Amino acid sequence: MTLTLERPAATATVGDLMRHPELQISDDVMVDVAIDILHSSGADHVLVRDDDGCCAGLLTRAHLAPFEVRSRLSERIPVRDVTFDRAPFATADMPAATAAAAMRARGLAVWPVVDHDGHAVGLFGL
Repeated sequence: MTLTLERPAATATVGDLMRHPELQISDDVMVDVAIDILHSSGADHVLVRDDDGCCAGLLTRAHLAPFEVRSRLSERIPVRDVTFDRAPFATADMPAATAAAAMRARGLAVWPVVDHDGHAVGLFGL
């Protein structure tokens, strides 16, 4: 489910409109496993966490497209070595209009929302 947010109310925050991240993987997961997770779930993206459990970014099908042709190489590449959308991230107390403008400027449809310790608490979508 993707939120549609044309123009958020002036008082709405990201926390008011975010949703729970359904799929999360560790950044040490191999690329071929990440591809399988996205294909089997039907999702377009998965949240990536680092060794400390902090948000490392959002990995999409487009980021994994170069690895779709399976090889021994894709079996040995962890997702941390793939180029994907990383920080800065939104925070729950950020005005939704500010977050939406930042996402449009960066060309993002979905943006991770983190707490002040860097742990993912949700996803904000346009």
